[in-house]
Amino acid sequence: MNPLVSIHNRVFGLVEIAGDWLLPLFARFTFAAVLLVYYWNSGLTKLGDGIFGLFSPSIGAYSQIFPKQLEAVGYDVSQLGLFHWAVVMAGTYAEFILPLLIVIGLFTRLAALGMIGFVVVQSLTDVYGHGATDLATLGAWFDNQASGVIMDQRLFWVFTLSLLVIKGAGALSVDALMRGRTQAAMA
Repeated sequence: MNPLVSIHNRVFGLVEIAGDWLLPLFARFTFAAVLLVYYWNSGLTKLGDGIFGLFSPSIGAYSQIFPKQLEAVGYDVSQLGLFHWAVVMAGTYAEFILPLLIVIGLFTRLAALGMIGFVVVQSLTDVYGHGATDLATLGAWFDNQASGVIMDQRLFWVFTLSLLVIKGAGALSVDALMRGRTQAAMA
């Protein structure tokens, strides 16, 4: 029995070492494959027309982020204040910048933490702002349905992002490159 345990420990010891290198890379790949285009397309819907659309969000941006407030002012964006504009712009820029940082592996832990916050706010907005409370959309944990957009899917998103917060970007990242240069400069 001891030789079998020894082989097991050696093999899975190597798997564990490889996992420290591979898991962050796979998490970033998964994020890129599933969520990068999703968030960038969402960000594009929030930009206004022309080059100045970078500073003047579309009405769609306000309707996605502040649906009830926009309805309350009769869909007249000019009735919303500086706070609303700043939140919409921050959310729009975050949909472009945070995913990019995660994919290239730059400031990955902070970007992933920011994305976790973003997913939480997005989910709360979907539920309380847009009224997404039907079970098919909301979903539930520990049931026999794995297709709920908010509870089920976003739990996987947050898990993937949490792995990046805990483990970092991994060996194939800008973070690792910068870490290597910093260590070389200190030596």
